[in-house]
Amino acid sequence: ESVVQLNDMRTIREPKRPAILWLIDDDVSIRRAFVRIFEGETHHIFSASNASEIEQILVSGAPDLIFLDIGLPWIDGFELATMMKEHGDLARVPIVFISGRDSLATIKRGFQVGAHDFITKPFDVKIVRKTVKTLLALS
Repeated sequence: ESVVQLNDMRTIREPKRPAILWLIDDDVSIRRAFVRIFEGETHHIFSASNASEIEQILVSGAPDLIFLDIGLPWIDGFELATMMKEHGDLARVPIVFISGRDSLATIKRGFQVGAHDFITKPFDVKIVRKTVKTLLALS
């Protein structure tokens, strides 16, 4: 007779914690689109328009996934990703670049600084959803 392990039972009975997604993009329409994409789901979206606003969303706790634009004011996404990978709470969080820049050199640099994926703008909602599902399943 098979016996269910206690940890397996806890996983079944305890509701999964909502995923926390960060979006750092200076384009307000992109930030609004992400909110619409994940409305009514178990994801919490916190957004910032530039690197200086990240401190404000850090109070929400460490994210489960970060979407990051490259063309940010003050500090670009590559520099910010590098800094995040050196930050204790953010070092293991998957980063997905989301950018209108789609040259091979740009995409390659994104992966060199630690990106897990790269989505080009304008983006397909199905690709964004699939990326979130895949990367959250890995964490």
